[in-house]
Amino acid sequence: MRSDRRRRDPSHPGRRGRAAAARSSRPRDAGTATAETAVAMPAMVLLMATLIWGLIAAAGQIRCVDAARIAARAAARGDSDAAAAARAAAPPGASVEIARDDDTVRVTVEAPFPAPGRIGAALSVRLGASAVAAREDVPSGAEGGTPWPS
Repeated sequence: MRSDRRRRDPSHPGRRGRAAAARSSRPRDAGTATAETAVAMPAMVLLMATLIWGLIAAAGQIRCVDAARIAARAAARGDSDAAAAARAAAPPGASVEIARDDDTVRVTVEAPFPAPGRIGAALSVRLGASAVAAREDVPSGAEGGTPWPS
């Protein structure tokens, strides 16, 4: 008799227990997608910002390489404004160093590249490049480095 009563009476505790257990499993899982998104979105934004910063840093490195190459070629020809040409092609704040040897010219370009935001000083990197060119204003094998005849 007891089993018949449970089947027919929806207010019986045995019936309510199964239905309540079935209903309570749904609300427990209802907010998991929201919580996972709340954790994943800041991580994805940080990842994207880091990737974009890395791409801009790579472009700055290419500018340093180009500036060193331009200045080395200009200094090898004997141009007096080689450093100015390098500063024009380099990223902002770059330093240019030109070292002349007997037969070659070496140009080193270095530029600071800070990360964006408040943590920029802690995560800054130093970009740099060097280029070497044979001097054209001095004949090869000349004694004393006398200039090419005018």
